[in-house]
Amino acid sequence: MGPGFTHIACCVEGSPAQEAVIAAGIRMLAETGGTLSLVHAITQPIAMMATPAPDITGIFDAAETWMGDAVNDAQRAITAAGISATVDGVLLEGHPGISITDWAKKSHVDLIIAASHRGHFDRALLGSFATYVAYHAPCDVHLVRPGTAPPA
Repeated sequence: MGPGFTHIACCVEGSPAQEAVIAAGIRMLAETGGTLSLVHAITQPIAMMATPAPDITGIFDAAETWMGDAVNDAQRAITAAGISATVDGVLLEGHPGISITDWAKKSHVDLIIAASHRGHFDRALLGSFATYVAYHAPCDVHLVRPGTAPPA
């Protein structure tokens, strides 16, 4: 008997860690089925925030295309594994940690899966998305170390 998660949010960002995060989500839904939401938060580049509002629709168009491909790939993996689950893609705008935890609360997510792969220097300089999510999520959080995750 598995943990019983029926709505899992996988935080994706296009890095090699994304594969390990999605594989963990698929494993968690193997027995119960349900919904796997691939979630990505788009943050405007800092330089754009200081200038008059530039047209950044290209960023969102590219993200929609990328997310559609990620959803299709994950759905194929789930179907190939014989799991009765659906995959959807969610694009948010704003600070990644805040946006994703707020969305998870509104969407009744049971589990958030994210990669933990920044080094000490990056965490000190930029902060840690994984730490923010772990402390502020309205549900359980599973952090994946990309180099150690078994395949789906």
